[in-house]
Amino acid sequence: MTTALGELTSRLAAALAVRRQGHGYRSRTETGPAAAPHIRVADRDYINFASNDYLGLSTHPHVVRAFRDAAAEYGVGAGASHLVTGHRRPHGELERALAALCGTPRALLFSTGYMANLGLVSTLCPRTGVVMEDRLNHASLLDAAALSAGRLVRYRHADADDLGRRLAAAGGGPRIVVTDGVFSMDGDIAPLPDLLAVARQHGAILLVDDAHAFGVLGASGAGTCDHFGIDPADRPIVMGTLGKAFGVFGAFVAGPESLVESLIQQARSYIYTTALPPAVAAAALAAVGLMQAEPGRRAHLHHLIRHLRAGARRRGLDFVDSQTPIQPFIVGGDARALALAEALRLEGFWVTAIRPPTVPKGTARLRVTLSAAHTTAAVDAFLDALEGATHASGD
Repeated sequence: MTTALGELTSRLAAALAVRRQGHGYRSRTETGPAAAPHIRVADRDYINFASNDYLGLSTHPHVVRAFRDAAAEYGVGAGASHLVTGHRRPHGELERALAALCGTPRALLFSTGYMANLGLVSTLCPRTGVVMEDRLNHASLLDAAALSAGRLVRYRHADADDLGRRLAAAGGGPRIVVTDGVFSMDGDIAPLPDLLAVARQHGAILLVDDAHAFGVLGASGAGTCDHFGIDPADRPIVMGTLGKAFGVFGAFVAGPESLVESLIQQARSYIYTTALPPAVAAAALAAVGLMQAEPGRRAHLHHLIRHLRAGARRRGLDFVDSQTPIQPFIVGGDARALALAEALRLEGFWVTAIRPPTVPKGTARLRVTLSAAHTTAAVDAFLDALEGATHASGD
């Protein structure tokens, strides 16, 4: 007799088989110790071009020492949610440092960027509201809108004019415009001044997911608003993460006092979860301090971006136009993207093939990411290997 569980497992197994046949199956890789920009897989060291550790801080001795010292003092876990007994001194110190970096009155820590986006959008969007989202926004932003009480409307990628038309047609009620600051799969920067102007024209609030911009863009590393020179008094609400340029873990929302207090009262993804471990907060605080004290890291990263793009042009390699550490190399077919990634691994370079549904069908790519820990020699060697691999595949 077939049980419901048996039917379920059969159906899931069939769907997984279809995914494998279509080159869409995703697998995890268990990696060993890493010291940016290197990664160890199965006892072999690779130069890692697939990490979001943009400033190379994840293994910095100062950051590691801050984590160890705080773990010795506070333990390895918070032990409760922020609103019970889990809000410790390192959390408060980090929130104040992040607010100062962003030029906002307050900042609020979340355990992950996904949770921050869920809490932010659900708190700000009532049933009568509309959430306007860029079509290439991160999945967490789309899920946040879908789980909110409001209506989701998607506008053309980075198109302020289309946003304006859709806002005009949306009617009354609260309207929230949501965009990535730097888009995670294409590496392009949202036209923030234009979006901000259109949002204001229509009485809408602008929210920016700056996960891939904090620590990377702007004169002080404060992200997309800093990059465009938007006055702190005029800046939109911002979400940032601590697990990319800062090399640690967690996320935060920066904005007005009333916003942060409202999130503390209403955001379920903040209220009903254990607080970030205090040691993680202490390590993130150390990373923020290093980012500010060592601007040469960010300068070197941008030098590497220019170096890679110039070297790619000389070799006839067509990367997507991006001025950020995310440098996509679109190849089209899923099988070919996987084959190129494997060819590069044979040469000692670790890079990830990104396939649908993460990116649109027919745009499978190598998502090449740069770190301040890379050298120009490593970038040149990678480009040589990529040129050889593409020629070997028939291009």
